[in-house]
Amino acid sequence: MNKDFNLFMSQLYETNATLDFYCDFEKIQQNVEEIAINLNTLNYLIGKENFSEAVNLLWNKDPQVFQVLDILIATRRKDEKMYLLPDKTARPIKELFTTVEGVLEFLNGTGLSKVFQSREIKNLVDYVFGVETGLDSNARKNRSGHVMENWVHDIFVKNGIPCEKEVQCKYLPDVKAVLGKDIKRFDFVIKTKKQTYLIEVNFYSKGGGSKPSEVARAYSELSPKINGIGGYKFVWITDGKGWDGVGSFKEAYEEIPYVYNLTNIQDFVSLLRSEL
Repeated sequence: MNKDFNLFMSQLYETNATLDFYCDFEKIQQNVEEIAINLNTLNYLIGKENFSEAVNLLWNKDPQVFQVLDILIATRRKDEKMYLLPDKTARPIKELFTTVEGVLEFLNGTGLSKVFQSREIKNLVDYVFGVETGLDSNARKNRSGHVMENWVHDIFVKNGIPCEKEVQCKYLPDVKAVLGKDIKRFDFVIKTKKQTYLIEVNFYSKGGGSKPSEVARAYSELSPKINGIGGYKFVWITDGKGWDGVGSFKEAYEEIPYVYNLTNIQDFVSLLRSEL
């Protein structure tokens, strides 16, 4: 294929985010609903002057309600968050929720007890909805990749190109033999009468950090390995202004024969259709 790096860079999208990209409110609502009963029970503590007595009373009634406390400081138990003890050893936060003393240590140590007593929180269900919305923003990078994959998949479908999604190399014996212990999953695999295309898809907005450079270098190493297998070609479909100023990307673009973006992907589609 004829390649023009400057043209390629001028075609990159600023973002692939539509308005529904920023928050997955369906998931947020589901997360809140799963713990809503416990949160409503903990509402009992709001405004209590004798806070320790109220915590003990609630503990004696149902200690399980305190298992959701970690979300109030925007963490999740599965994250195994730690905190530092006076002797400079570390302890998992979740262990505090096994005793009423630990619960009080958590509430006092984090400052939540003062927040409860001052009534700065009116309703924990509403409060956690806000927390979940904030935490959901951390998933945006993953969503950006999925948005790109969906765009590419739609292009293949609309053009009548059959493809397989998320294919592990263990199902491609020739590829697995070359990659060895490197466990690799390809976003798309397209088989034509001439060859099999193994396709990686991603999108990087501005401020992508070191990740784009790492990916560019990794694909520069991966491409010749796959292209050296008879009947296989590596294809990289990428976009986003996050590639601006990434030196390793220009090197990768020049070294990898098949690199497309959302503007010139039609060239790849035409190639595929000519081989079907």
